[in-house]
Amino acid sequence: MVKKASQIILLLLIAVTTAQAQKREKYEFMRNLPAYADSLIADLDYPLAWGNSKIKNFKKWRKVARQKVLDCMLTPPPAPANGYEATVLYEEQRQGYKARKIEIQLSRYYKVPAYVLIPDGKGPHPAINVLHDHGGHFYIGKEKCIYPLACEDSTVIKDALDWAKGYEGQFFGDYLAQHGYVVLCTDAPMWGERGLKEGMKRNLYDMIAGNMMMYGIDLSAYMTYDDIAATEYLAQMPEVDANLIGCTGWSMGAYRAWMLAALSDRIKAGAAVCWMVTTDEQMGFKYSRTENGGFANCLPGLRRWLDYPHIASIACPKAMLFINGTQDKLFPVAGVEKAFSTMHDVWKSQGADNQLETELWDMPHSCGKRSQQRVLEFFNKHLK
Repeated sequence: MVKKASQIILLLLIAVTTAQAQKREKYEFMRNLPAYADSLIADLDYPLAWGNSKIKNFKKWRKVARQKVLDCMLTPPPAPANGYEATVLYEEQRQGYKARKIEIQLSRYYKVPAYVLIPDGKGPHPAINVLHDHGGHFYIGKEKCIYPLACEDSTVIKDALDWAKGYEGQFFGDYLAQHGYVVLCTDAPMWGERGLKEGMKRNLYDMIAGNMMMYGIDLSAYMTYDDIAATEYLAQMPEVDANLIGCTGWSMGAYRAWMLAALSDRIKAGAAVCWMVTTDEQMGFKYSRTENGGFANCLPGLRRWLDYPHIASIACPKAMLFINGTQDKLFPVAGVEKAFSTMHDVWKSQGADNQLETELWDMPHSCGKRSQQRVLEFFNKHLK
């Protein structure tokens, strides 16, 4: 019996190995892209971009362009019946601010775990929605940006401390709270306490995202819908000045930040560290990198209307800061420069180019203390 089982296992291993190695002489896909990827890019003309669109009134264009983005985001999660109610699960005093762990009813479907930091002293205070990164690491979410509360187990705390090394040991959210901002950070879908019961792996994200589409919904869109809803919750907090709300993040958090700034009127200023590019530089064959986030920033059909900088430009004339690195292997400098130029053209067209700050630093894909300080200076300028 044992011998027979061993033979079956061996045959299965041989079958898997053979299947992985099998190639046909003719093919239609290569390097995880269609072989005609460059032709696809050449055919993208972005008819709804500002300057390409037949709409010449900017306010009308913003409204139409925003609605197109929302249409491509497919069906939103249903709003909660009784508004964005929150339950405080734990609270502790830190130096200069309180830290709370809460659960927010962001949808009729689910409650979202979050951390919120509230400065000591009389409010209301300016506030920032800090949006966590991707990193192919799903075990923690909100804990990537805010030091875990004492109610978390030691594994979560250790994991967060290890992850913070990528931020030079400084938790972005705590840093902002120390300087007088209410800070909110939620778990995005599939991260932290919103993950997979069986344990999360990178390839499973794509499988789950595909399954979500079978329901007529989009996982990346749910992340953005939640960011919009969480900002609404932030605005209703008594400790918050609803007229002084910003958003920021690094990597996927940066993508989330400019998407949120474009789609939510609650956001007055946004700062994005290391996520901006154009599709022609991102998705062609000229670089070894052929994917930047996959389903984490995939909205069906949207690229036929607007490119990334066109979507970010819906935020115009708000104050926005974009920082990218010349050593960042995820975002080719040529694509970053094109995107920055496109956005400046939009802000200039509205007489607001002084509100848009774009910077290329000699750094890799990172968000260390210098980046965080620059973001703080930006928010101090526009939210205080």
